[in-house]
Amino acid sequence: MRSRNSSGLLTRFVTDSTIFRARYRLSLATVAMYHMPAIGHSGVDLYARTPEGQDAWLANTHPAAQNVDQQMGIAVDPGERLYTAYLPLYNSPQRLEIGVQAGAKFLGVAPRTTPPAVFYGSSIMQGGVASRPGMSITALLGRRFDVPTINLGFSGNARMEPEIAQLLTELDASVYVVDSSPNMNPQQISERAEPFIRILRAARPDTPIVMVEDRRYGDGQFVEFRRTRNAQNAAALRTAYENLRASGVRGLSYLSADKLPGPEELVDGSHPSDLGMATYAKAYEKVLRPILRRHDH
Repeated sequence: MRSRNSSGLLTRFVTDSTIFRARYRLSLATVAMYHMPAIGHSGVDLYARTPEGQDAWLANTHPAAQNVDQQMGIAVDPGERLYTAYLPLYNSPQRLEIGVQAGAKFLGVAPRTTPPAVFYGSSIMQGGVASRPGMSITALLGRRFDVPTINLGFSGNARMEPEIAQLLTELDASVYVVDSSPNMNPQQISERAEPFIRILRAARPDTPIVMVEDRRYGDGQFVEFRRTRNAQNAAALRTAYENLRASGVRGLSYLSADKLPGPEELVDGSHPSDLGMATYAKAYEKVLRPILRRHDH
């Protein structure tokens, strides 16, 4: 079911309209979760390109039912701009219509040809539990680097199955980011991490790969089980990383949990708030910037 969520999908267009409307029907009747608002779960998030070339938040929908037909925000200043609409993180429109004022220009934007950054991970990567789609890790990084991203975050899943690695190799990626430890235990990481990375490397010998540690639970300083789980997961992934490097696998980078969100940046002790998403993106940015810069050249 998670593979059918629209997390990471976006549409871009150019228009001189000053008003916008979104009309769509959601695949799932559930529009929110106890720890995730309807805008993030099932909303469409609209960004506009500034004169300086940055994409800035403009408006979003506020879903209350499976059918959504709403004006997004209020009238904007006149002018032709590039707009980006991010689709829901934990739902998916069966169809989507973007409305503009009568007589306005409306031009679709062709997909970018730059190889995408591919992110594989858990519910955190999918976008849980950002307040809106534009605040997911991949959305934040896509804007910072102005590159296409592919979000393969699967809530409750992502356990480095070899079949998934084979599917990932079909993508011509600028980088593979593997952040699936949160849904795995130490034994699974020990058994699967090295084979997973070797499948990627064998098929894509020149594509950089980033291995990311499990984030730490917010209550870990008080709950021994949480501390132990995090520490053992991190140790298993670090061992896999060191073994891969020692055996000659090149092009690997590693991101430790020290750089990831802390307790105050987690909504439920596990999933990041918008602040936590920003911290994730900052940590990723430091690792990815030299990689993507090399790829550009």
